Amino acid sequence: MTISSQSGWRMPALSAEEDELLAITSTEELLKLPMLQQANIRDTLHAYQIAKRCNEKRVMAEAVKWGKRGARINAIAPGIIVTPLAIDEFNGPRGDFYKNMFKNCPAGRPGTADEVANVAELLMSDRGAFITGSTFLIDGGATSSYYYGPLKPEK
Repeated sequence: MTISSQSGWRMPALSAEEDELLAITSTEELLKLPMLQQANIRDTLHAYQIAKRCNEKRVMAEAVKWGKRGARINAIAPGIIVTPLAIDEFNGPRGDFYKNMFKNCPAGRPGTADEVANVAELLMSDRGAFITGSTFLIDGGATSSYYYGPLKPEK
């Protein structure tokens, strides 16, 4: 089980070749990829999004390898989850951003650690025996709203 982020779902699609390179390039060579060179990284958010997309693609590739050993591997991509750090964020300079996100996502609120744990429990149990190579987006619909609802950025 790996933890990714909703943020990996919020960047534009990569090419099939870029996805494959993120998935299968050795860790020693990964940072040498042209797409990961500083000139191609717009800002720290873009770097974070690529890192999270990389997690998801590597989970897919590793599922093939680990499946031969009888193991499964999946990722969870949570949105904003109530933690002590998140509470500081909610009450900090970006608090209005978060409050707007909660107000305009289908769930209307942030998630809880227990909700993420419930997905992890499913994935690691016999009930999830046919699930491998997948990423579960658990963000209360915030990403859906980002693409198709009131959180959609203006162009």
